[in-house]
Amino acid sequence: MTEAVTIADIDAAALRLKGHVRRTPLLNSPFLDEIAGRRVWIKAECLQHTGSFKYRGAWSAISGIAEAARKRGVIAFSSGNHAQGVALAARQHGAACVIIMPSDAPALKIANTRALGAEVVLYDRANEDRDAIGAAMAEARGLSLIKPFDAPLVIAGQASCGLEIAEQAAKRGIKSAQVLTCCGGGGLTSGIALALEARAPDMTVRPVEPQGFDDVARSLQAGRIERNPALTGSICDAIITPQPGDLTFPILKRLCGAGLAVSDQEALRAMALALLRLKIVIEPGGAVALAAALFHGDALEGEDVIAVASGGNADPEMMTRALETLGA
Repeated sequence: MTEAVTIADIDAAALRLKGHVRRTPLLNSPFLDEIAGRRVWIKAECLQHTGSFKYRGAWSAISGIAEAARKRGVIAFSSGNHAQGVALAARQHGAACVIIMPSDAPALKIANTRALGAEVVLYDRANEDRDAIGAAMAEARGLSLIKPFDAPLVIAGQASCGLEIAEQAAKRGIKSAQVLTCCGGGGLTSGIALALEARAPDMTVRPVEPQGFDDVARSLQAGRIERNPALTGSICDAIITPQPGDLTFPILKRLCGAGLAVSDQEALRAMALALLRLKIVIEPGGAVALAAALFHGDALEGEDVIAVASGGNADPEMMTRALETLGA
């Protein structure tokens, strides 16, 4: 079966993104290298528009649909980062935007989404189905549904991050590395894996998730899609999803190495170290890849590891918790 996204789709998305998306830096710190026992490179997507990689997929999707559909408006469901990415991209395209968000999403993300001009509809993620809510509202209002990960245009947009990693690593003489990605439904991970397959084939992508919510790791091990038993209970809200996507999983299965899982405490410590040593803010779900690079080195191979810092929308209270780990 042909995969839903090709390198031609990724190149086309990158062309549409040119001049709109930020080319985020690849950072390094000798202090972090010492902790990890190897060179650690951080792809700082926390510095992307709206504070996460999600803007890439949002712009790709909205710019890729027909103008008539854009005029009717778009709808998305998200715990916050996809919400903000879609809200900003929709505003820039002059399109109305409805975002369905879990009621327990960080207040900062809800407030930012509303500030970007979106209509926010809250739901109970433990008892309500966001997919069903989104599909019903999309049909009732004639809105185009911008899925958070399981859509070809979104995957192609997220893959632009992988194109940048390949180019930036090549300039530093890095040919072989394990690339750690913060993984929820797999849109970013599958996109980066496809991009690197074409442009840096000696690199291997490894998905990283919170402990207890490692559906992708378990799915890869089982060879079939596995669900999470719970949908709440971790501070890494940005990457808690029920299961890998129907489009993303075949890509993950074909291209990715074994998944990794880190604790909430490890994510908090990675946040604190990123602030101290790199001067960047990472949220818990965006810090799990760095946490794996720093604290799970025995599961990694090679002299270089690239960790994607996928989002930086952390509440002040969460950053305080993170900084407290430095004194532990």
